[in-house]
Amino acid sequence: MHASTQLSARNIAETVLAGFERHISYFLEIARRAKNRFEKADWAAAKQASHDRVQFYDQRVDEAIKDLTERFEVAHLDEKLWLLVKRDYVQLIQEHKQPELAETFYNSVFCRMFHRRYFNNDYIFVRSAVSTEYIESSVPAYHVHYPAQQGLRSTIKRILLKRGFSLPFEDIDRDVKNIVRAICHRKSKRPRRAHLDFQLQIVNSVFYRNKAAYIIGKAINGFDVIPFAVPIVNNEKGALVADALLLGEDAFSQLFEFSYVYFMVDHPVPSSIVRFLGSIMPTRTKEDLYSSIGYHKQAKTDFYRDFLHHLDYSEDQLILAPGVKGMVMSVFTLPSYPYVFKVIRDKFAPPKETDRKTVEAKYQLVKQHDRVGRMADMMEYSYVALPINRFADDLLDELRESCASSIDYQGDKLVIKHIYIERRMVPLNIAVQRTGEYEISALMRGYGEAIKELAAANIFPGDLLLKNFGVTQQGRIVFYDYDEVSYLTDCNFRNIPEPRTPEDEMSAEPWYSIAPNDVFPEEFPAFLFADPKARKVFMEYHADLFSASFWKAKQENISNGIFEDVFPYPPSVRFIQSSN
Repeated sequence: MHASTQLSARNIAETVLAGFERHISYFLEIARRAKNRFEKADWAAAKQASHDRVQFYDQRVDEAIKDLTERFEVAHLDEKLWLLVKRDYVQLIQEHKQPELAETFYNSVFCRMFHRRYFNNDYIFVRSAVSTEYIESSVPAYHVHYPAQQGLRSTIKRILLKRGFSLPFEDIDRDVKNIVRAICHRKSKRPRRAHLDFQLQIVNSVFYRNKAAYIIGKAINGFDVIPFAVPIVNNEKGALVADALLLGEDAFSQLFEFSYVYFMVDHPVPSSIVRFLGSIMPTRTKEDLYSSIGYHKQAKTDFYRDFLHHLDYSEDQLILAPGVKGMVMSVFTLPSYPYVFKVIRDKFAPPKETDRKTVEAKYQLVKQHDRVGRMADMMEYSYVALPINRFADDLLDELRESCASSIDYQGDKLVIKHIYIERRMVPLNIAVQRTGEYEISALMRGYGEAIKELAAANIFPGDLLLKNFGVTQQGRIVFYDYDEVSYLTDCNFRNIPEPRTPEDEMSAEPWYSIAPNDVFPEEFPAFLFADPKARKVFMEYHADLFSASFWKAKQENISNGIFEDVFPYPPSVRFIQSSN
């Protein structure tokens, strides 16, 4: 083999890896600064950092491609050369701390440069080539504490004090007392004797998100493995407070639900953090866990691998998703797989007045924004090839009729040029139809809470219809239709003017001018609720949403830099409640 070819293959591999090193250094640095932002209570900076981090990856990929095209002749694919490039790249990342992330970065660079017919394991990492098991790190993923030897109170106090915070705790002994009381309350419901192996495993890295820092761990007592988290809040007076104890699978799972923005976690070996989380959330996939700590591109890689594997081992067909058809998106699902697939239609039926670029911008807005647990995360893919024989006939007909510009054919595959993938939920309108009076009350209460929490985060859904909200497995109400989403501060909330004459009052048309960004909350009840029982229950909990003054007050808070508390656990579990 020609020496220059070997040299250029190695140099290309090193250039791609250098691009990844640049990316991961920026990524970890922004996570490292999360502690400082939290201790300064700089919530605006925390919000901006979360927004910026989402964009870092694509910027670094573009830079790597620019470096490659300037240094090497890679405008056209040399098949033999790039086979060698991948081989050399595998050798370079054998001892890497983030080999799986480096593989994904390589895939992104290659796939952005070359045709999809080369998207196979010869040229990219369809399958991972380097194991992430037992990667050594200067910072262990977790530390083990033994309460039976050290005492429960002293162990908890040590855990709180050893997280590396610069600020003192407002009252550390009170916080320890509250945590012990919460543990004893649970033990009184499920008595357990302490086994010989009773231990607390605590992740060495603190998890930062929104206005809280989370200490994450698990208690092991015989065959019992109990996940827990202690949220720490800044009292904004120079001290920290342990706010609650989230104990058990339900509370812990909600903390990591897919509708929340990603945690900031500073650790050099993310796979070790994912492995720890997987040990206490065994039903969560790797893509769920990587996404939860901010590695959404790695989540996409793992999702795609898992989905291809599932297609090989299943037989059901892709079908149109249940529920009311959207005017902007064609939505389909695989019944045996808990996701929906969304393709933008070529034309939008009236009264929709938007275009493809605007819709794509709306989805990007959501990706970069604080979702406060009320907007579903989504994965965006280009040129996804799926077997044509797995598509139901009516789904194929719809895609051909309404999404023709987004699909292509390659042999026995249907290639979708642009697609969004979200976790599947039960549409709220269908959930309301299926449930009894008690369940409707819980759904309507959650529906209003979702709208209010979105408003606190400067998000107005635009279309508030029940069909655009879904119910998660945990029973939470989440918004998922983003084609009309906007910043709350861009809206003009108005009261409906009084009629000037009797003719105005009887008129079928408005007697007042309406600008594109005008919103009249008084009109919400008329078009949101077909079910009178649902409307009645909603009014009991959330009548304030029908007043323009509510929305204007939220806008004023945002304009004044007031960041409301929106935590992923109910107020009833906060220690401040039990202390009053």
